[in-house]
Amino acid sequence: MLLEINPKIPMRNKQITLHFYLNKLGFELWGNNPFDHYLMLKKDNIQIHFFLHPDLNPLENYGQIYIRTNQIDELYQSFLKKDVEIHPNGHLETKLWRQKEFSILDPDHNLLTFGQTII
Repeated sequence: MLLEINPKIPMRNKQITLHFYLNKLGFELWGNNPFDHYLMLKKDNIQIHFFLHPDLNPLENYGQIYIRTNQIDELYQSFLKKDVEIHPNGHLETKLWRQKEFSILDPDHNLLTFGQTII
């Protein structure tokens, strides 16, 4: 039985990633983080893990995560209040597949899409 998933995505700089996810997105440190090349963060019921990839070209990064929420409007507004840049093609909207979604890019151009099922 599968219980959860903890995606691993690349980061070029641990401190920049840490600052963005903690201060802009409201994540917190998870677990023991003694390694310069690895980072684990948590918010509510999800974890995202990061591995160091200092030579990553962000314009060639295809890292993507789809994160489900039950408070899409509140989350979107909280990101706007913290000046989180919304992806130019990812503003909050209801999609044909009955999902209300928006997307952002992190400092390494990992695409984070947030979605809520619309019934």
